[in-house]
Amino acid sequence: MIDDFHKIQPYSLEKAEKEQLLLKELNQLTKMHKAECAAYANYLDAIGYEQEQAKTLEEIPFVPIRIFKELEMKSIPDEDIFKIMMSSGTSGQAQSKIYLSKDNAILQQKVLLRLLGDFVGTKRLPMLVVDSRTMIRDRRLFTTRGATIMGLDFMAKKMVFALNDDMTLNVDALMDFITTYGDEKFIIFGFTFMIWQHLFHELEQRNLKVDLSNGYLLTAGGWKKLKAEAVSNEEFKSRGEKVCGIRHYVDHYGMAEQTGCIYAECEYGHLHASIYSDIIIRNYKDFSPCRYGERGFIQVLSCLPHSYPGHSILTEDEGMILGEDDCPCGRKGKYLQIFGRMKNAEIRGCSDTYAANF
Repeated sequence: MIDDFHKIQPYSLEKAEKEQLLLKELNQLTKMHKAECAAYANYLDAIGYEQEQAKTLEEIPFVPIRIFKELEMKSIPDEDIFKIMMSSGTSGQAQSKIYLSKDNAILQQKVLLRLLGDFVGTKRLPMLVVDSRTMIRDRRLFTTRGATIMGLDFMAKKMVFALNDDMTLNVDALMDFITTYGDEKFIIFGFTFMIWQHLFHELEQRNLKVDLSNGYLLTAGGWKKLKAEAVSNEEFKSRGEKVCGIRHYVDHYGMAEQTGCIYAECEYGHLHASIYSDIIIRNYKDFSPCRYGERGFIQVLSCLPHSYPGHSILTEDEGMILGEDDCPCGRKGKYLQIFGRMKNAEIRGCSDTYAANF
């Protein structure tokens, strides 16, 4: 069961051992969700999935990510719902609803901290959040942004929000944070577009020079429909160092539908799958598994979704597996590259709500 995973370092298992452990857990989740979630059982019947157990990770049945917008996908009774996660979406768009029990929410948070701890350390650190405090005010009904911020709360010795409610830079809060914590190691967290627009760009506009060189910048969310504003990863990092002195970056790939299982970026620019998750790249036409180095749809596998059937999801994102067990950083498992949302796929990103309103 899941407790076995917690006894193992998150990036320590090579292919055969990891697949054996993960396959057993995912088969159990498929069986459990089929019994507890009528919508999932009907879906498996509709696609003709009749196996008692998948023999490989590639045989685990996947659901399309937009099913969470269209059906009530939950495997717990209403009285056990502790939190509802909402994917971000522009006005008029349907949003995914992810139903979490208290135990599942705790599990997701525990794993998120384990994974990030492998990149920035496990010690609680001061954290500068490039967002507004308004994002965490409704703690039962979260968007991805709010849930991600709250998920990082246990990493923070002190959490300071860098933006006012109107999304302008709170210069006083920023300067107070630097004065208090600037000489020690700290974390900066924000969604990519917001870091670019409301930290880097606004500091330049104000002609302010600040020293955030001891900070580790955790980013998420990408650019999504804000591609007109997008810059390369190299330019983003170059601007951060020029404006703020930032030298340490940890981007990651993840989604509301599989909160807790992130694919974090190592110092070589590779996004890594941990022992809790895996990636399969699927062919655009027939959804067959792609070889390493081939682009296709990203399927994400995770052993964390216990209160809803989100353990195997076909996303609308495009990616490519670069290798497995041989990254120069020393972490085992698959590592990948993300190319973004497929053209003409429905836009649903962490930054979309912000973009629609500001």
